Amino acid sequence: MADYHVEKVYLKKIIDEFHLEVIYAPDGLDKVLIKSSDVHRPGIQLAAGYFDYFDHDRIQILGKVEQFYLMEKTGEERSLAFEKMLETKIPAVVVTRKLDVYPELLEAARKYRIPVLRTSDNTSNFMAALIAALNVYLAPSVTRHGVLMEVYGEGVLLLGESGVGKSETAMELVKRGHRLVADDAVEIKRVSSKTLVATSPEIIRHFIELRGIGIVDVKKIFGMGAVKDTENVNLVVNLEVWQEGKNYERLGLDSEHTNILGIDIPSVTIPVRPGRNLAIIVEIAAMNYRQQQMGYNAAEELSERLTKQMNISAEEIL
Repeated sequence: MADYHVEKVYLKKIIDEFHLEVIYAPDGLDKVLIKSSDVHRPGIQLAAGYFDYFDHDRIQILGKVEQFYLMEKTGEERSLAFEKMLETKIPAVVVTRKLDVYPELLEAARKYRIPVLRTSDNTSNFMAALIAALNVYLAPSVTRHGVLMEVYGEGVLLLGESGVGKSETAMELVKRGHRLVADDAVEIKRVSSKTLVATSPEIIRHFIELRGIGIVDVKKIFGMGAVKDTENVNLVVNLEVWQEGKNYERLGLDSEHTNILGIDIPSVTIPVRPGRNLAIIVEIAAMNYRQQQMGYNAAEELSERLTKQMNISAEEIL
């Protein structure tokens, strides 16, 4: 995982995406960087005034619970609580449910130059949506040289050396009704412990390079239904030039995996030689993967039939 990098996101993007009301914003709001995908509700800290183990990298959310705690305090106690919280230089405070903003909070925010924002959403829904967005924005990412296609609803990542036929296979798949996500450079993010989501760099999105022809705009030629902006990486197909004498998998009993950003993705290796229709093989690989996800493995079924037949033959001999 040494080749990955962690993305960054600025608070301004969060404000724009969630249509947050800006109650107070210091100069340089567009430079406020969000470093953590976690958010926090400081109800206990505000009630007890205990901030010794307080994570100051998280956006702080004030909802009804925090409002209840603060109502029980005097103005001086509220000032002290907000002073302790904001002096840690948190990135921002978001007040939910369109609740009133305490003047003591605004006073401390101006002193320490901490943005104060507000939303009409309820606290639970806003936190869930914000955490999901931050998990995507701040996810570890890596760029792989390859092609990503959506084939029968599965994200299939084609990998292989330059000139092996990845783009040509992708174009044939597009002609057969599947969708292009990325060609040449595939930007992959680990959005959870089990999920990889990939897209194309904006500048080359929806383009394919075909040697001998040049750049082809897939969206313009085949229409909007032939492209997709993002897709999960479900299956890796490694294309390699056929090597005489190499023992390629023939039954499919041995499972292969390709590790990307610490996640093992099921993979297959397809030898390339003249006359092989790679697009059809990729389609079959995607359908076979889907069957396996639904609990059916053709190789295991064949193995069971052979074992059963051998047992019957042995009993007949005895």
